[in-house]
Amino acid sequence: MPVYQYSAMDSSGMEQKGTKEAANEAELTAFLKEQGMFPTSIKLARGAKTTKKAAGTAAAGKKPASKMNFNIALGPMVIKTKQLTVVTRQLAILLNAGLPLIRSLRTLERQSTDPAIKKVLGDVATGVEGGATFSESLSQHPKSFDKLFLNMVRAGEASGKLELILDRLAMFMEKAARIAGKVKSAMVYPIIVLSIAGLIGVGLMVFIVPKFEKIFKELLNGKPLPAITEVVMQISNFMQNNVMIMIGGIVALVVGFKLALKTKLGKYGWDYFCYNMPLFGPIVSRSAISKFARTLGTLMGSGVPVLQSLNIVKETSGNQLVSDAIQKVHDAVKEGETMAAPLSATKIFPAMVISMIEVGEETGRLPDMLETVANTYDEEVDNAVGALTSMIEPIMIVGLAVIVGGIVIALFAPLVSIIEGLGG
Repeated sequence: MPVYQYSAMDSSGMEQKGTKEAANEAELTAFLKEQGMFPTSIKLARGAKTTKKAAGTAAAGKKPASKMNFNIALGPMVIKTKQLTVVTRQLAILLNAGLPLIRSLRTLERQSTDPAIKKVLGDVATGVEGGATFSESLSQHPKSFDKLFLNMVRAGEASGKLELILDRLAMFMEKAARIAGKVKSAMVYPIIVLSIAGLIGVGLMVFIVPKFEKIFKELLNGKPLPAITEVVMQISNFMQNNVMIMIGGIVALVVGFKLALKTKLGKYGWDYFCYNMPLFGPIVSRSAISKFARTLGTLMGSGVPVLQSLNIVKETSGNQLVSDAIQKVHDAVKEGETMAAPLSATKIFPAMVISMIEVGEETGRLPDMLETVANTYDEEVDNAVGALTSMIEPIMIVGLAVIVGGIVIALFAPLVSIIEGLGG
């Protein structure tokens, strides 16, 4: 039999790791549950081989070569986040109406016109019909259902309140999407304006300035140009004579930036910059705090153990700065401490957030307090986006005026001398 490596949470919320032989992942999952553990990760051990029986079973389930090649060419079917939110909401409504899980899945599969939704829901329904749990079937599509989704579904299965958990999960995704949309909209406007300003500046320097330079050489007869005009001319000549170097430099900068973001240090540095940058920093920091509070509150309110919840929040935070802070909180809670003290030590979370969490821990209503924190910071993100929008417009107008106006002044300053000379 193949050997699997697993990670699981025991009844006290402690993480347990090990290896064990099992016929398949479902058998190992059932074994761990019998031992009172909650599996979080199961994968084939390195160097382990499947038995001939397993290989034969896999071979028997192979699809025709042409269809397999077609699927490989297209890649795995993935439900997009926006579509997943709608599907989750619909599934919660169907289950709440009293329909069985399999019938609900088949109904959504039949009604959908999206190939990815039909394929994924069909696979999940087939898995449930074959005896697997809903969460086990969902785990076969990790690109569609992340760890947050899977663990909340597992908590719903364990508590017998799957429809309530799915409704809460849909509400969570809707609010998260709304906040992410507001943050993106705040970023899009200045990016578009700066891009247009850059194109206008490049166009003037490459096509317009050289023509003026020829005119100045013919009419000034060697007289010196004003300092600002000389600087603009030099920049224009550099841009004309080093086009490939500039393009190569931009490409290298973009590639280097993307490669740096794939490293932990690079990601940390960029997130730190975004977290503390002027104008945009408050939006980034408040949206990160809102996401942390809402995710943790939703998980704990759904019955997921605190240590497991912190692990999931760390992996889904999307911000290395916040992720490192949550890891410190996780380690402290694992040693028996409360959340408030290690959160305060990270210097990432405001005093109000820490105070609310401390009150929640003392009163036993931490999920409710986290939900309140999330709602408060959602409103602050709204206010910050509105303030940024009102501030960014005059800043951009002034910036464009300085760039374009500087080039225009540089070009027309020598014309004054030329006109005076002609008049004399």
